[in-house]
Order: sequence, then structure tokens, then C-alpha cells
Amino acid sequence: MIKRRDIMAAGLSLIASTALAQTPAPVTAPTPPATVLVNMDTGQGRIVIVLEVGRAPITAGNFLRYVDQKRYDGATFFRASRAPGSVDYGLIQGGVQNDPAKVLKPILHEPTTKTGLKHTDGTLSIGRNAPGTATSDFFICVGDAPYLDADPSAPGDNLGFAAFGHVVEGMDVVRKILALPTPGKANNPVMKGQILDPPVPIVRMRRAPVVAAVAP
Repeated sequence: MIKRRDIMAAGLSLIASTALAQTPAPVTAPTPPATVLVNMDTGQGRIVIVLEVGRAPITAGNFLRYVDQKRYDGATFFRASRAPGSVDYGLIQGGVQNDPAKVLKPILHEPTTKTGLKHTDGTLSIGRNAPGTATSDFFICVGDAPYLDADPSAPGDNLGFAAFGHVVEGMDVVRKILALPTPGKANNPVMKGQILDPPVPIVRMRRAPVVAAVAP
């Protein structure tokens, strides 16, 4: 924001106004957008997501690096974790799965207590092991999942996961992926019975075109 400055005329109004007219206006850097829209085309259809770059700049910025460098093209949704006896509550997980040709350096953890974001239906969040290990793998919540939020009152690792966006179109596609068969072999025992086989390809991800407003 350009700060208003008082101009001291001191009785020389004509000279002052002439000098002011000749003074170039200060140049300010453009304000970065608070959110960024991304189109994610999958083998089951399109999912449109909004990234909260203003509220979760580290995590959303990391995701955008993968998008802009086309590192998610050819990745997959490889996991569908469903609540017992349910096909409409859980999460789907995707990413490059530590592919050395595509994975970038880990990022700092942004807990929900810092960003103010919550794990609600359609929330986009980043996978991790210990805090500060997140890279490419992300998940989308189906149904509210407050247990994934940071909880300072809980024992142990209570920093939760870093939410950084949400689905604005294509939750039907997310739910379709969640309901797919999961007979795949799990390298991590925690994910037994949750591995999609075949996985769902992420064909491509791109920033959505920005449409300029047209005056009536």
C-alpha cells in the first residue's frame, strides 16, 4: 500500500504543484494472490482445487512447484483409506512416491494451529512422517477429519498434518476413487488393505487460467 505523504507548499503553491506533477509515482510490487486455482486431471475425471497460498505459503508454494514443473504429470493416486464398513468416509492419497527423478527437498511443517485451516470434507493436505519430512505426497479428505488437525493438548507428535487447500469441483471424482478396490500390496503395514490396484493416474496438473473481469 502506498503511504500518503503531506506536501509542504509553504506559500509556493505553483512551484510545489509543478514539482509534484513531475515526480514519478512510487512503484510497488504486485500483491501475490491469496489463493490459486489448479486443475487436476485424473483417470477418473477432473478435480479442481484451491490452494491457500496466503494462509499456508510454505505448503501451498511447495505444491505449486510440483505443478509448475510438471512433476505431478504421470503420478498416481495410490491409496484409498476408508472407514470400516464405509465407502464414503476416509481419504485418498497421491503423489510421486519419492520418485528420485521428481521428488523435491522436504519442507517445514505448517500446523493448522498456525494457518487456521482445518481438515474438513474436501481438504487438501500434505503427507508426512516426522514434522519437516513432507515432499510431494498429498491427500484429500472425504468427510470431516478433525483428528488430523494439530492438537497442542495431545501427547507426543501433536502437530497434525498441514492442510493447504480444498476441492471446489470434482468431489464426485474423489469419492469414486475412494470406492475403488484396494487389493494392492502395502509396503507399509499401516496401509494394508488401502492400496489401489490399479492406481489412478494423475494425467496432468496445471494452474487454471485466470479470467479477467469484463466491465458491463
